[in-house]
Amino acid sequence: MADRITVIGWDGTPLTEAASSALAGATLVAGAPYQLAALPVPAGAERIALGSVQLAARRIAEHRGAAVVVAEGDPGFFGVVRTLRRPEYGLELEVLPAVSSVAAAFARAGMPWEDAQVVSTHGGRLRRAANVCRAYSKVAVLTSADAGPSELALMLRGVHRTFVVCEALGTPDEDVTVLTSERVPDQVWRDPAVVLVIGGGGQPHAVDEAAGWLAGRPVVFPGPDRGWALPAEAYAGAERGVQTAAGAGHALPPHVRALAVARLGPVPGDLVWVVGAGTGALAVETARFGAAVVAVEADRSACAQIAVNARRYGVEIEPVHGVGPEVLGGLPEPDAVMVESGGAEVVRAVLARRPERLVAVAHTLAEAEAVREAIAGAGYRVDGALLQYAPLDAGRGTVAGLSIGPGEQSLVLWGEQPS
Repeated sequence: MADRITVIGWDGTPLTEAASSALAGATLVAGAPYQLAALPVPAGAERIALGSVQLAARRIAEHRGAAVVVAEGDPGFFGVVRTLRRPEYGLELEVLPAVSSVAAAFARAGMPWEDAQVVSTHGGRLRRAANVCRAYSKVAVLTSADAGPSELALMLRGVHRTFVVCEALGTPDEDVTVLTSERVPDQVWRDPAVVLVIGGGGQPHAVDEAAGWLAGRPVVFPGPDRGWALPAEAYAGAERGVQTAAGAGHALPPHVRALAVARLGPVPGDLVWVVGAGTGALAVETARFGAAVVAVEADRSACAQIAVNARRYGVEIEPVHGVGPEVLGGLPEPDAVMVESGGAEVVRAVLARRPERLVAVAHTLAEAEAVREAIAGAGYRVDGALLQYAPLDAGRGTVAGLSIGPGEQSLVLWGEQPS
């Protein structure tokens, strides 16, 4: 292993005294080609163009002498430090950070960023990064050469956002451009870039109470209504039984929503479809876990109620008006799908898109068997449950008068792709 390993973060400004001293004494320097050309690398030092950090780490582990790795901004923030610290390399590091590219980007935009999400498109994560941009209204995206601003904007087609594209931060070629998302693919962008994706009515306003002490937005539920499976009256439209064209009725009962969310397992980066969404109770509860949500509903008045409920709980939901199979083909790829109504026909249309997980509510035993066959026939592991619900007597607070009637039971089935 090298005698000394220093990781220098460089943001284009003059190096600190400590960084200059480390670089002057280096016998091996790894960095991007433009960094190696711009910095005073000692004439006799071995140079490594930092394409693969893993290959560079192996070479540094074999080197005898003083090694320096130059990275952009803060190398401990979505940077090379994570890879260099892997136990298989056995490297001990001294890290000298500069201003991170994300901090610099928000500074150029004149915006605070403790309430922002930060994601990266590196490693084939463009789709998941785009899903975070769907769910949150302030996101910094670290792009890559094959997943840059244009590719990100195309993934968000139909979702209105403002892009602040920061190219070559900290270099003489630095440029900051503000465009609406639909205009971004018309431009040619340089790498590296940081893209601030701003807009929508989603999560940041929900963390105002945490401003000043809690960065980002962890998976918690803001406001007085914590948790999920809230009572039906918590959602606009449900209390008066808004009927949908598909006959799904009002919001699913709380106990059904609780099981459905547990089986969907939504997390940030996921895109979840809710088909036959009614007034959007399940869509809202799924979005509160940080997932992006598309809610498909055949009734226009119910679609309007979905938007009302999304605003009430500070989440971003994309309502889509239409009947399941006819509109699903134009939707972005889902990670998980909830079918609240539509039966086996809609389930088969959903499974053609191969989501990882599916949950469906059946309204009759015959429909449940058809849904089960559709899930199993698509090669998914299938399971399900018959839920029966009888509330306590509210007046006496005792288990009294419990009986099971047709309106108090639900058939829920779910499927998962084999590992």
